[in-house]
Amino acid sequence: MTRRFLPKFFLLPYGTLPNGKAFIGFVTAGDPTLEKTAELIITMANSGADLVEIGIPFSDPIAEGVGIQNANIRALANGATTDGIFAMVEKVRQKTQVPLVFLTYINPVLHYGYERFFARCQKVGIDGIICPDLPYEEKEEIAAFAACHQVDIISLIAPTSEDRIQKIAQEAQGFVYVVSSMGVTGMRSEIKTDLKSILQIVKQYAKVPTAVGFGINTPQQAHKIAQIADGVIVGSAIVKIIEQYGEASTEHVAAYVRSMKEAVSS
Repeated sequence: MTRRFLPKFFLLPYGTLPNGKAFIGFVTAGDPTLEKTAELIITMANSGADLVEIGIPFSDPIAEGVGIQNANIRALANGATTDGIFAMVEKVRQKTQVPLVFLTYINPVLHYGYERFFARCQKVGIDGIICPDLPYEEKEEIAAFAACHQVDIISLIAPTSEDRIQKIAQEAQGFVYVVSSMGVTGMRSEIKTDLKSILQIVKQYAKVPTAVGFGINTPQQAHKIAQIADGVIVGSAIVKIIEQYGEASTEHVAAYVRSMKEAVSS
């Protein structure tokens, strides 16, 4: 049987990957508008993205570099709200079944209400959530609510995780998000972390695929990392394109996603 990227998406066309390699793209909801975000998500899916991360804008995104921080500021200034984002996702789901994952911080989820938030996720078709500021040791704070509404909590493993890698990997859901570099998100000319060693450990214990993110922005980087991981995650480079072209960014994002998908699949 062909290996699929996310176990729960076996029956979806986006889960059927010829060589088990996936490209994951990221957008900040509401940058430049929620209507444009919906268009970009559908465009990314049609251009080869196997999963799309949707950032819920937050005033203090501590894991993000300047590019995504500014996207958060623009989205909030444009009036993006959690309710508005849920409504946008509901419309997207009418046109694509590509797996969708929220990337947000625990404060917006807490403020919205855990039960209410995850119930809405299930209703509109959100498949997972990534909370960079929620330590693995504290994930039980939302685990019951997420499980009740069939939303995977995506675990992050950083170069500093060390002795925690085994435990995090063993309990991982959806996929393991391996952070490529220390620091915040942002494009890097070179990734020096010994990812191969980290991924070897993760794959010993994880029952789900691995995807690497943070800093990746060129097809060459994506191709290299796809040799050792199941997927490649790109955020800042896409956000930069959207910042540069705004409402005219659709075709530019489509071309970029196609090039990155080709790189991870080759």
